[in-house]
Amino acid sequence: MNTTKDKILTYALTPMSWLYGAATWVRNKAFDLGVLKEEKFDIPVVSVGNITVGGTGKTPHVEYIVSSLAMDMNIAVLSRGYKRKTHGFILANSKSTPEVLGDEPYQIYQKYGMRAQVAVCENRRKGIRELLKAFPQLELIVLDDAFQHRYVKPKVSVLLMDYNRPIYRDKLLPLGRLRESRHSVNRADMMIVTKCPDDIMPIDFRLVSKELDLMTYQKLFFSRYEYGGLMPVFPDDSPYRVMLSQLTSSDTVLLLTGIAHPRYFVRHFRNYPFKVKVDHFPDHHDFTRSDLEKLKQKFDGLSGEHKIIVTTEKDAVRLAYNPYYPRSLKAITYYLPIGVKMVNGLDDSNFIDELRAAVKS
Repeated sequence: MNTTKDKILTYALTPMSWLYGAATWVRNKAFDLGVLKEEKFDIPVVSVGNITVGGTGKTPHVEYIVSSLAMDMNIAVLSRGYKRKTHGFILANSKSTPEVLGDEPYQIYQKYGMRAQVAVCENRRKGIRELLKAFPQLELIVLDDAFQHRYVKPKVSVLLMDYNRPIYRDKLLPLGRLRESRHSVNRADMMIVTKCPDDIMPIDFRLVSKELDLMTYQKLFFSRYEYGGLMPVFPDDSPYRVMLSQLTSSDTVLLLTGIAHPRYFVRHFRNYPFKVKVDHFPDHHDFTRSDLEKLKQKFDGLSGEHKIIVTTEKDAVRLAYNPYYPRSLKAITYYLPIGVKMVNGLDDSNFIDELRAAVKS
């Protein structure tokens, strides 16, 4: 039941939401009519993005695309490099850091830098030109978080939606979390419903498909996360490996998160018998000395025969370069690798096969 405070907030934010919706409608209409120009490149461009603020799994899905296609194609990934402390076009190299590239592009470079070029640039058109100038043999460019960046006309647009936060139950900013109207879904060529539960049923596929009501030319896919074994954030300081399955009810795990929506991550740990504590910060949080001093105090105050800290893969990227991370905690700080697994949905179509065919058409 909505409280009086909720109702007042809704009344106050609704006009602002209407204004925001009108502004995004005018902008999109300007692109549709050619007033604002979309640039199409000779090389295929795949755009991966969403219309929801944060947390749909863009980076893991970009990594999934790269890992699947880089075996037989020359690929580059281009991101704006959100919250990096640099400007302009930068090509990732062995001297790059999260501060130079941003945490997500750096994570992609760490994992796939030997198989794909990774670059950042606020101006996607300039970034593509720079990549083609440096690597004329490129066969595909993947744009990270670019659904709203309409100055580049992609060959294939992949739109992501969190299963737990469907766009058809959401509202425009600031009343809800939508960056633009749900009707913008029509611009997508493929849509992936992400973070699906392990026990998703055929009826769930049909219900989501009915609610989305996609056009006949649009392909719908479903995916879920798969987690790997714990990895040390500071490998030089971790003398031994830990397996979650080895921990018991007398042990404690402190989860350290700085992502938009940690619920899916936290839920994974609820399946184990050990005690779980959570220390959550905003998305892309830059951990300060004070933050980490409080983290140590909290960890020291926890009970448990064995105690460890586990963070997300994205947070581990920043923490590994943080000069304030307590040395006494480094040996027991781990991250949980994350991957994407496509789920058989309404038919037997394979996302990567469909994407490869669309790119080469």
